[in-house]
Amino acid sequence: MPLEPDHLSPEEGLTWRSHLRMHALLGASLARRLARDTGLSEADFEVLAALATSPDGRMTSLRVRCTLVWEKSRLSHQVRRMEQRGLITREPNPDDARSSLLALTAAGRAAVEDAFVPYAQHVREHYLDLMTPEERDVLIKVSERVVANLDPLDADDA
Repeated sequence: MPLEPDHLSPEEGLTWRSHLRMHALLGASLARRLARDTGLSEADFEVLAALATSPDGRMTSLRVRCTLVWEKSRLSHQVRRMEQRGLITREPNPDDARSSLLALTAAGRAAVEDAFVPYAQHVREHYLDLMTPEERDVLIKVSERVVANLDPLDADDA
């Protein structure tokens, strides 16, 4: 079949499929190792890591949702599960009665701190260490260009 103008060329297709395969396999590997090493799911870790970036371990639900680029229902279900396990709490937001703050518990802070080292080791071993500093610089530039080119309205739908 001849290549149509709106189809990907063989090189473009290979580029895209290689990226998707790497992303899927690396993500699955990170998730398996995280669960094995720490007992946390990838979603647990993402929420805990987002909260851990805040000086007091608290963020509004909206800020966490936007940071993770998650849908409202996904965060809501994840928060409920994590509350049941004592990793986070939901608190009233003193600045906005319509929203809540998500807060790390002592157990949540300990869990994410214990997870950071093995997670970082796996990211280095199976991703970062496979690139030269120059390749990492190119990857950063390309990733930032792609993100900057995305429609800002798409981010609002998250």
